[in-house]
Amino acid sequence: MKKSAYKINIIGAGISGLIAAQVLENYGYNPTIIEASDSVGGRVKSDIVNGYTLDHGFQVLLSSYPAAKKYLDYDALELQEFLPGATIFKDKKSHTIGDPLRNFSLLFPTLTASIGTFSDKIKILKLNTLLKKKKIASIFETEEKTTLKYLQDFGFSNEIIEDFFKPFFSGIFLEAELETSSRMFEFVYKMFGDGLAVLPKNGIQAIPNQLKSKLKNTTFKFNTPVKEVKDNQIILENEENLDSHITIIATDASLLISNLKNQETKWKSCETLYFETDKRVIEKPLIGLIADKNALINNIFYHSSVANSNTGTKELLSVTVVKEHNLNDLDFILKVTEDLKILCNIDVKKIVKRYQIKKALPKLTNLQYEISSTETKLKSTIFLAGDQLLNGSLNAAMISGERAAMGVIQTLEDGLIVDELTSEYQ
Repeated sequence: MKKSAYKINIIGAGISGLIAAQVLENYGYNPTIIEASDSVGGRVKSDIVNGYTLDHGFQVLLSSYPAAKKYLDYDALELQEFLPGATIFKDKKSHTIGDPLRNFSLLFPTLTASIGTFSDKIKILKLNTLLKKKKIASIFETEEKTTLKYLQDFGFSNEIIEDFFKPFFSGIFLEAELETSSRMFEFVYKMFGDGLAVLPKNGIQAIPNQLKSKLKNTTFKFNTPVKEVKDNQIILENEENLDSHITIIATDASLLISNLKNQETKWKSCETLYFETDKRVIEKPLIGLIADKNALINNIFYHSSVANSNTGTKELLSVTVVKEHNLNDLDFILKVTEDLKILCNIDVKKIVKRYQIKKALPKLTNLQYEISSTETKLKSTIFLAGDQLLNGSLNAAMISGERAAMGVIQTLEDGLIVDELTSEYQ
């Protein structure tokens, strides 16, 4: 059978599904992507509201991600760089800290900032050096502990943990107590040290949009939710049946395969609010961290501090909340705006949009960096992809998509399922 004749379906047009399609195309196959929503991206999406680009949650790309460097055209994305540091709001004052070796303008504020002890700052340099030398494979072979325990064992003071590490990494891990695996901490910290946090000029959805634009022989079926996946068949929500030689499930497979019901992925949630303000209290492209245990808000960022293709008339501020709460909508908004005013001296003019993201990151243990193509195979005709197989990152989504596609290619080229199908499809 010709390669182009195989019916290979990918469920989910997120990052892993798009990468899987690209790899299959590279080997001469013509896959179909089935997507429940009306666009690509999955959890990596943006909206245009009132002239502003609003990402679904505060998201950045770490430029040193190995898989991202392989599959993305950075120049075409017009990446806007964040400075390697943060502005910390504590006791109604702000303190800016950063890596002066990478940006000299951060030298004086970092030395004079009353955040952490002198010993803490020496330990940060020591940690930088340690993780710069450490191979990614070694990070994911190291015994796991919580990030909090890792920082304590490294000798950091409680002050620097509470004032910097907790608010910074809570915004990345989307949990407030740093219970996330130390493997993820070391990996993310290394990625920050090896590169920069960046944001495409057209918002985070420019990433999946670019991946889609590279696909020349892939068919897309949007607004097509799937109900169930069987060996050689996909059952849609509208009860339509699609024949499928091989299916890659690039989303939570437990919802689609009956015998995986007890293996449903658990998720971390967050909320992101976008506000208009008249002025910026952080002029440079730096993330703002809230070092106050009683604050509801975790981190802030002025998207208008970097170039954007869509610009409204005011400054655009995003606010991220990772703490759980039981506030009703009105009290929640009031608490957020109160925190901004009291802790950051920020007056918001208008709320632009609120995103309640129930499935922001997979909640995982025993984090891995790599997965073999054979490990993505659930059955001879069903393969799995998605960052939930490895670790919650865009890099993991890309790797898993690539490995699932290679598993499909190996299965087809080895003739492992042809005998089952030729009688039906010849």
